[in-house]
Amino acid sequence: MAAALEQFCGSVFWNSSFLDRDDADLPLCFEQTVLTWVPLGFVWLFGPWQLLPMCRSKRKKSSVTRIYFTKQALTILLLLLALTELIFTIVQDLGQQSTATSQTPAVQYTNPVLYVITWLLVLLIHYSRRFGTRRDSWTLFLFLILSVLCGMFQLQTLIRQAVQGSISDIPRFCLFILSYGIQLFLVIISAISDIAPEMKEAAKKNPEITASFLSFITFHWYNRMLLKGYKKPLEMDDLWDLKDADKTSLVSGTFEKNMQAGIKKARRELEIRHRRRRHRSPINDQRNGLSKAQSQDALVLVNQKQKKKRVKGDARGDYTKSWLLVALMETFAENLLKSVAFKLVYDLLVFVSPQLLKLMISFVSDQEAYIWHGYLYAVLLFATAQVQTFCLQQYFLLCFNLGMNVRTSLMAAIYKKALTVSNVMRKESTVGETVNLMSADAQRFMDFTNFVHQLWSSPLQIALSIVFLWGELGPSMLAGIGVMVLLLPINAVLVTKARAIQMQNMANKDERLKIMNEILSGIKILKLFAWEPSFEQRIGQIRARELKGLLKFSYLQAISIFLFTCAPVIVSVVTFAVYVMVGEENVLDAQKAFTSIALFNVLRFPLTMLPLVLSSLVQVTVSTERLERYLGSDDLDTSAIWHDPDPDCAVRFSDSSFAWERNSDATIRDITLKIPHGHLVAVVGAVGSGKSSLLSAMLGEMENIKGHVNIQGSVAYVPQQAWIQNATLKDNILFGSPLDEARYQQVLEACALLPDLQLLPGGDLTEIGEKGINLSGGQKQRVSLARAVYNNADIYLLDDPLSAVDSHVGRHIFDKVLGPDGLLQHKTRILVTHSLNFLAQVDDIVMLVAGAVSEQGSYSTLLANGGEFAQLLTTYGNQQENMPEEEVMGKRHHPKWVGMGEELELDGDPEPGAEEMPADIVTMTQKSEASIQQKNFTRRSEPSSSSRGLKPPSMEEVKGQRLIENEAVETGKVKFTVYLQYLRAVGSGFSIWVFIAYLGQYVATVGSSLWLSAWTNDAQKLNQNDTYPATQRDMRVGVYGALGVVQALFLLAGSFLASNGAVRASRFLHLQLLSNILRAPMSFFDTTPTGRIVNRFAKDIFTVDETIPMSFRSWLSCFLGILSTLLLICLATPYFGIIIVPLGILYYFVQQFYVATSRQLRRLDSVTRSPIYSHFSETVSGLSVIRAYGHQERFLLHNEKIVDVNQKSVYSWIISNRWLAVRLEFVGNLVVFFSALLAVFSKGSLEGGIVGLSISSALNVTQTLNWLVRMTSELETNIVAVERVHEYTQVANEAPWVTAQRPPPNWPSKGEICIVDYRVRYRPELELVLDGINCDIKSTEKVGVVGRTGAGKSSLTNCLFRILEAAGGKILIDGLDIATIGLHDLRQNLTIIPQDPVLFSGTLRMNLDPFDQYSDEEVWHALELAHLKSYVRDLPEGLSHLVSEAGENMSVGQRQLLCLARALLRKSKILILDEATAAVDMETDHLIQETIRSEFAKCTVLTIAHRLHTIMDSNRVMVLQAGKIVEFSNPEQLLQEEGIFAGMAKDAGIVGTQDSAL
Repeated sequence: MAAALEQFCGSVFWNSSFLDRDDADLPLCFEQTVLTWVPLGFVWLFGPWQLLPMCRSKRKKSSVTRIYFTKQALTILLLLLALTELIFTIVQDLGQQSTATSQTPAVQYTNPVLYVITWLLVLLIHYSRRFGTRRDSWTLFLFLILSVLCGMFQLQTLIRQAVQGSISDIPRFCLFILSYGIQLFLVIISAISDIAPEMKEAAKKNPEITASFLSFITFHWYNRMLLKGYKKPLEMDDLWDLKDADKTSLVSGTFEKNMQAGIKKARRELEIRHRRRRHRSPINDQRNGLSKAQSQDALVLVNQKQKKKRVKGDARGDYTKSWLLVALMETFAENLLKSVAFKLVYDLLVFVSPQLLKLMISFVSDQEAYIWHGYLYAVLLFATAQVQTFCLQQYFLLCFNLGMNVRTSLMAAIYKKALTVSNVMRKESTVGETVNLMSADAQRFMDFTNFVHQLWSSPLQIALSIVFLWGELGPSMLAGIGVMVLLLPINAVLVTKARAIQMQNMANKDERLKIMNEILSGIKILKLFAWEPSFEQRIGQIRARELKGLLKFSYLQAISIFLFTCAPVIVSVVTFAVYVMVGEENVLDAQKAFTSIALFNVLRFPLTMLPLVLSSLVQVTVSTERLERYLGSDDLDTSAIWHDPDPDCAVRFSDSSFAWERNSDATIRDITLKIPHGHLVAVVGAVGSGKSSLLSAMLGEMENIKGHVNIQGSVAYVPQQAWIQNATLKDNILFGSPLDEARYQQVLEACALLPDLQLLPGGDLTEIGEKGINLSGGQKQRVSLARAVYNNADIYLLDDPLSAVDSHVGRHIFDKVLGPDGLLQHKTRILVTHSLNFLAQVDDIVMLVAGAVSEQGSYSTLLANGGEFAQLLTTYGNQQENMPEEEVMGKRHHPKWVGMGEELELDGDPEPGAEEMPADIVTMTQKSEASIQQKNFTRRSEPSSSSRGLKPPSMEEVKGQRLIENEAVETGKVKFTVYLQYLRAVGSGFSIWVFIAYLGQYVATVGSSLWLSAWTNDAQKLNQNDTYPATQRDMRVGVYGALGVVQALFLLAGSFLASNGAVRASRFLHLQLLSNILRAPMSFFDTTPTGRIVNRFAKDIFTVDETIPMSFRSWLSCFLGILSTLLLICLATPYFGIIIVPLGILYYFVQQFYVATSRQLRRLDSVTRSPIYSHFSETVSGLSVIRAYGHQERFLLHNEKIVDVNQKSVYSWIISNRWLAVRLEFVGNLVVFFSALLAVFSKGSLEGGIVGLSISSALNVTQTLNWLVRMTSELETNIVAVERVHEYTQVANEAPWVTAQRPPPNWPSKGEICIVDYRVRYRPELELVLDGINCDIKSTEKVGVVGRTGAGKSSLTNCLFRILEAAGGKILIDGLDIATIGLHDLRQNLTIIPQDPVLFSGTLRMNLDPFDQYSDEEVWHALELAHLKSYVRDLPEGLSHLVSEAGENMSVGQRQLLCLARALLRKSKILILDEATAAVDMETDHLIQETIRSEFAKCTVLTIAHRLHTIMDSNRVMVLQAGKIVEFSNPEQLLQEEGIFAGMAKDAGIVGTQDSAL
């Protein structure tokens, strides 16, 4: 081969003597062949692929830019040079032939020809790149770099010849120099991004798509963002758009395709499994010859428990398995392959550094070695490290990108599934669990994919390390490996233990948050009943358990950190000891010691990662099962809903039965029903007779057992519990339809929303809080109705829309919307109702009993029949029907009524059973603010106090339009005081000792490194008298071991101390937070969304518990580690101290830029993440509404949009980390390079040991530098949690619970209330809501309080309980001023039955008597009086029956009766009844009224009335208007006086006091 090449070149191809001297060089032939053909081979291999866009692309080619023009011009020049050389050779050859001198070597023909072809290829590649977005080609860039690097050798050879004056071939010399110069210039130009004019806009939105190759691998294109983030805190608008390939629609589309294919296949397999099972057990499926429906009824006979078990078993049993991972792999195959390639290159390069280190040590130890060896090794060390950096960062980018896209596709899939999920699945997974799939499980996948390649890369690295170590130390290395392997099971045990503790702790945490959630939802009840201490204690107990677990967990963590950190020390001690003990001839020299240490360090990473990745894999398998079960479950089966054209009927039930779950009893039985077009049909029946289920069946929300329903036309649906979105009131009504202003105004008027709009501060642009928190129940119901009416469907399904509104508003809505003359008169309306007084006006009535139709017909027919319907009417019928309709309507036009119009609504009662308290104070405040503005007739727009960090809205906001201020996103640097606050919570003693322990550990580390270096230097002194004295050997091993042990002990002590300190801080901060929140005034809870407070207890406390301690410890370790490394390098080569300064400055700047941006990106990530989850839970809770209107597509698109917004910040954060890593690793690589270079400079004066020490420390420093910045940033991001917790510990408190002045023992004994000139306002800056109230209420008097919305009725109860504090005047109870005693002394002695029946999870008994003050007999007596005794006695657990969250497992009526039982237990002298008869059927209402009359006869009772007939038998009635008492007398007298009260009574259809309904 060599001979052939020598003939080809006409000179020597290879001769090692060229290298065997101080000024080494390569033979020219080698340079002209091998070094020239390597780059050419590269471009010929990869170049042709770059021409594909030209052939395939559908795009127009982009225009010519200056850069493109320059590149092409330079390439043409190079082409011309190559041609010139070729022509010159030919001419020269011809000349030689004529003179018959020696033959021209072939190389001078081939190389120019090869170059001509290559430059033509380059021209074509440049041209073809005009068809793509990125116009730079990575192939060309790498080719040019290779070409320039390989050409360097030839260049220096030629320059040497020129200097010595021995150049024979001047023309070729000139051509080469010219060509080399142009190539250099091309490299420089290729580094600049070439952006076509038409791509300018796109490049502004995302510079990555047009970045050049160099800019791409160094992430230089990201600089602009960091600069912006450094100058000012970033906002969402500053972030760049996602690439199309990363957008949700695209990613999830591809995944969806693969997923559906996977599920199809999995379903087939599932069927096969079922079939096999059936063959095994043929008996199970015989249904004893019963028909399907009969067998359903037969099921009732099956024992309840057994049935439950079986249903659960079926549901949780088999499901479509093992398709998810396959689908993900298919979707992201390209990414996976690329990252495998990068990781492989990186893994192999990792082993090059230890070998170079070995060569470097031998170079320093060998006095004879040529100096150029040293320079070569130094450059190679730097080059391999730099290539490693680029590979690793590209690999990480791909992995994190994969993680992000996996999360996106899973989230989109879960969201899409949630819109079509079947009932069985909905029953199985609560809203919380489903949201968890999206937040926790998708996140787990994201975390796992970041490290998924460790599964094959770790074993590979381990195997390679072992091979190289064997080469260094022989069998002795098995001792070290043995220690490492021994540590693995210990680690595994720790991990399993820790997981068990973690699971237990998660359970505690969930329980604590559940109770916290309930406390915040029911905070008003807690305050009214003075129950805060009981709940504080409950949470305290759980928290104590949680912290105990946390301490155990952090001890385990400390031990595993200790093992991990000490592993290298123990391993090296054991290995070296074994090595020197085994044989006399084994002497430890520097090469062996430091190469082995470098290899052990390489080995440490995969050995730690592998168990972590495996445990993460276990978690992912759990998540996979959950996701496969959910995503692979059946969709909602709507096959029973037909849409056949039917001229007679809008809705037709054909012998249909429906159930809520498969295999359960039918809820709707054997219904055959025709509803003609344009009819108004009322559905009535007792509570639980299946009225709502009938509507659900029409919507296709139930499981069909038999028969079908035919529905003709589009559907609009108003659910019983209004579902309100967190958007403006207008958006809630339009619900995605285009705005038609005239129709919109008509709908508002018909649904009686105009008066509310005047009360709401921003009109219809008022933002409605989550779950409609700032609307009363009546308002929510009317908005829900308006949405349906505006939607203009053919069929209206109305589930009791009139329950939550007052009678006269109900009348208005019935007449204007639902009735024969309403807006919907030509539509088909199916109205479920409890109000009996509208039934005379409907076309048809359907009476349901136990899920079957018992009667059907018109009002008169059913009355005449005398069946169940007639009975219902006679029992509860209101006398209102006896009044002629015109009379009721006519009253409105009486002159006295003008001006009161439809605003007659009394306080719109909040809907029952909703999970939140009505935002009483807020609504009232807003109303009073608005009414004041109306009074003055000047609606000044006040600038909104919108929070910092938000752009002011385009229209000026009216004060109070935004109920909820946006959460302040902290910006800028975290103040140092926050760190001090945390350290103070840890305790100063702990903090100091932890620092001392860590410092001790690093001092010992430096000591043991120096000792090892001295030990290895012994080997050089030995050469004279070849045996190594045993005593010295033992001393070396002993001290080395001892230093290792000291190191370990310090670390262990530090970790344990830190754990204790951290738990102490957690306890202290949580305690402060909890006690302060419970003492905050009611107004705080009204203006702060529950979610935000819960977040402090969930996310922020979690961060304080687990994340901050870890970050603090890691930061301290990294910081001390870097200091000790730099110290070691400076000891070896003192000149390094000079280099530290510029490197330090570079490092500092990189870090400053990064931390500012990264911190803000993390904040933006969490701010944009919450809307995804809240939108999701909103969707899940409003599923039936979204499906009924058929708006799934719109919600899907909205979800994609908000996920993309979040992805923008996630992606930006990923890139910022890569940007940082590339720059920091560059600094680290420079540290390695300079420590090596300085070692070369001071070769004579250094020993091998100290050089090994300095370079091996430098090799380690790169990762640590990276970690330090990461940890600084993490710490800054996380310490914000302390700031946020602290912010809520500073919230102003209400008055003290107990003061020095206590009331007399059995106060109040009489129950007299005297109110003297009482004034009150909601907030200091607002007007008075009660203004100068004076009244005396005698003992045992019954007083009714009435008034229009915003008159101040609810404010009065709030004042009695001091929820609001007086602005003037006083209230005396039994002669004692209530402002002088503690809040609990006051609140424990009054009783209230609130509007909303709020229950807490726990036992029934806890809900009645949380402090265990009463005996069981008393509790049973109270239940008996509240008509609940039989119900509770029938429960298997009796009083210990567990109430679920918010009392979900009891009906609204039962909850209301429980609240009555609470009041009966207290039996105080004063009862305040905030009427809650709205959602209770007539029967329950009747029971409550009766009980109150009999049991509270000896008490003073204040009733806040929403329905006048309930207070017609009061002793006196107080009429409030605009915060003043306008009438106060007995009802008969007030009716005769023809005042405000008399007007209200006429409007409610009450003529005399005897008309009271009950």
